[in-house]
Amino acid sequence: MLAISPAQAFVRFAIDSGVLRFGDFTTKAGRQSPYFFNAGLFNDGHKLLQLAQFYANAIVASGIQFDMVFGPAYKGIVLAAAVSMELARLGRNVPFAYNRKEAKDHGEGGTLVGAPLEGRVLIIDDVISAGTAVRESIAIISAAGATPYALAIALDRQEKATENGRDVPHSAVQYVQNALGLQVCKVATLADILGVLEHDADSGHLAQYRDRVQAYRQQYGV
Repeated sequence: MLAISPAQAFVRFAIDSGVLRFGDFTTKAGRQSPYFFNAGLFNDGHKLLQLAQFYANAIVASGIQFDMVFGPAYKGIVLAAAVSMELARLGRNVPFAYNRKEAKDHGEGGTLVGAPLEGRVLIIDDVISAGTAVRESIAIISAAGATPYALAIALDRQEKATENGRDVPHSAVQYVQNALGLQVCKVATLADILGVLEHDADSGHLAQYRDRVQAYRQQYGV
């Protein structure tokens, strides 16, 4: 059997965890997608531990330099905490912070929790579809006097983004890189999903989805 890459190992982990599913799904853009990725289903301690390991290994391998991590509410809160712990285990101990949606008027107050935002900040989230959440994070980080520097996500769908209900020639990740100026670290991509489906083509149960996912990529891919 051919060896698989760390990204493809993550795809298999997502499938085994029920996070990545195949079938008929409607995306936020109204597209009929043959697959769906729901990171909220990494919902027990063991899955979260493995998820953090995949993130941390991808971040270290990317070579991106940063001084702290930031998790945007709400999914990013758990991700930032878990990934910072795994980075520390790998010998890269950095502070982390996150925001809350509603400002507190007692205690420490405000919307930010954790370490002070300073230096080069790595934002950690699950997926991005339009870049809205990233822009909000950039505004928070910049307002605190820190530098929004990079973004780490679990999956890059590698498909055209939509603006005002219309397809545009770039993906959300490309928008973040080119328009917002952030480096992006991706644990896996749609190409890695297809790689797993291709790997499974001869005998596995995933083979039935390969052609549909490939057709989707040909129609919407970048």
